[in-house]
Amino acid sequence: MRFTLNGLGQDIPADWADEPLLVLLREHIGLTGAKFGCGVGICGACTIIVEGAATRACMIRSGDIEGLNVRTIEGLADADSLHPVQQAWLDLGVPQCGYCQAGQIMAAVALLEETPDPSEDDIDAAMDGNLCRCGTYPRIRAAIARAAERV
Repeated sequence: MRFTLNGLGQDIPADWADEPLLVLLREHIGLTGAKFGCGVGICGACTIIVEGAATRACMIRSGDIEGLNVRTIEGLADADSLHPVQQAWLDLGVPQCGYCQAGQIMAAVALLEETPDPSEDDIDAAMDGNLCRCGTYPRIRAAIARAAERV
């Protein structure tokens, strides 16, 4: 089985097909940006983008992404600069502990790719379910609004 990961072709060994995609990304491929959180898709720490949609990597089987395009936090920045969402996160000092931030950023990127000029309601709806135990929600919203100006 094969899929595209951060722009590059990637093979899925047949014996990994029934594993959660999060396990494949972290344990087989070595991309550790998406985090283990709740394990049932309600915290958002494992959020990645599959075919343009924010997706909980703990809730999808590795075999279900055959032929699909997957992006992780590791695939956002290029050699010269951060993605505008990542830059806005730094500019506004969003993270505290940082555990949820990769998932937050990936959900924000998916939102801005679908809705380049989101309203506050759009932001709230897209980020619903991405939990931050540190409570940085006001800075997260502000960073998304700033990134929308740059995307």
